[in-house]
Amino acid sequence: MHPLIALVLLTQIATSPSPAAFREPTFTTSYRSWQVSADPADSLLRAASARMSRGDYRGAADMYRQAVRRYPSSMRLSEAMYYEAFALYRAGDLSRARTAIDAMREKYPKEASRGDANALRARICGELARQGDSDCAEAVASASAAAAARPSVPAVPAVPATAARPGTSRRSGGNTSECPDGDGDDDDDSRIAALNALLQMDATRAMPILKNVLARRDQCSERLRRKAVFLVAQKQTTDAADILLATAKSDPDSEVREQAVFWLSQVKDPRAVEMLIGILNSSSESNVREKALFALSQHSSPQAVALLREFAENDRQPTELREKAIMWLGSRRGGDTEYLRGLYRKLNDEDLKEKVLFAMMQHRGDGNEAFILGIVKDPKESIELRKRAIFTAGQMGLDMAQLGALYSSLNDRDLREQVIFAIAQRHDNGAIDKLMDIAKSDPDREMRKKAIFWLGQSRDPRATAFLAELIAK
Repeated sequence: MHPLIALVLLTQIATSPSPAAFREPTFTTSYRSWQVSADPADSLLRAASARMSRGDYRGAADMYRQAVRRYPSSMRLSEAMYYEAFALYRAGDLSRARTAIDAMREKYPKEASRGDANALRARICGELARQGDSDCAEAVASASAAAAARPSVPAVPAVPATAARPGTSRRSGGNTSECPDGDGDDDDDSRIAALNALLQMDATRAMPILKNVLARRDQCSERLRRKAVFLVAQKQTTDAADILLATAKSDPDSEVREQAVFWLSQVKDPRAVEMLIGILNSSSESNVREKALFALSQHSSPQAVALLREFAENDRQPTELREKAIMWLGSRRGGDTEYLRGLYRKLNDEDLKEKVLFAMMQHRGDGNEAFILGIVKDPKESIELRKRAIFTAGQMGLDMAQLGALYSSLNDRDLREQVIFAIAQRHDNGAIDKLMDIAKSDPDREMRKKAIFWLGQSRDPRATAFLAELIAK
């Protein structure tokens, strides 16, 4: 797969909800938002952090516990207690981890309420519940039910990005100061940890609760709903696709709708393609439709492929979305290159034609190189498209004999310069030979200068010697 295509795919995935139920803390910073200089526990805590970073969780837990016992007046005591629990959790010592985090929450309730402690406790209890701990199982069920039963707060009208209210971001889930009972990121992390634990224990009980979470429409639950969409998609229950479709159509938050569409592509339901086609045809939101196109590209069914092709050819659809359809067609296994070659000939829009060339870049053989070279040599094509085709040919790995022959066959200076650039990207002996040949014998002074410039960018000792010889003349 071409690196740029891979980057796009990674971007789609990076914008989807994380499976993590809580944020794993960074060991280089304090659990508290401030640092205390010359604290008596500082050196021991640094040593414990170093052990944590090396993966020695039991050793780190012991050192954090020592810090708590030896320095009871330390201003970083809550930090040490939290990390002791975290290290024990990572070491798999769940009972002791629960005891440690409960001690921290009891001694420092304010610290626990505004940090990761509640989420860590929910994660620990979830693991214990799956191992048969009845107390934790009851706590998980109660916390999960509470996540769906929070009092609803009316959605606040959207504010332009340039005039966002203090304390909010454009897609942060709203101003948590307006939410009841301190609703916010940390509370959501705890609820998601509980929901995730319940889902692992008993999907039959968890799915109705997740459905209730997604039925909420208040601004304070936006972040919770975004994560709930991911959890719904992880269990292949019979109603998962219906829940995601309803969310994609009706949730008031655009990111929740987009992510519901994305995760719909991951549900193994034969109706998913029809659902995605319905979203693509009915939605007025560009981002949602783009997610639907991507989701369809993940299906191997003939129906999904036919829809992508139909969309790419449809002059009535937005150019930006047609470009996405072309890109996804090119990224499919096999690349649909025969279809893409035919599509290129049908298109009048140069931006779309350029996307076809980009989509074909990662696919060698099957007549693709000959097709690209035909575009380069076609005087009916614009110079810019012909230059793009030269770049595509170079990225497809044409050998130096082919690139050299292409250079000799062209008369246009812009096109010849583009071939020189394509040769210079090869970084092999044949490329250096060709550049030196152009620099020595091409009748066009500008082309000689271009070849000399690219030789100057090379670290090949032959290029250095050649340039030194030129200078000495």
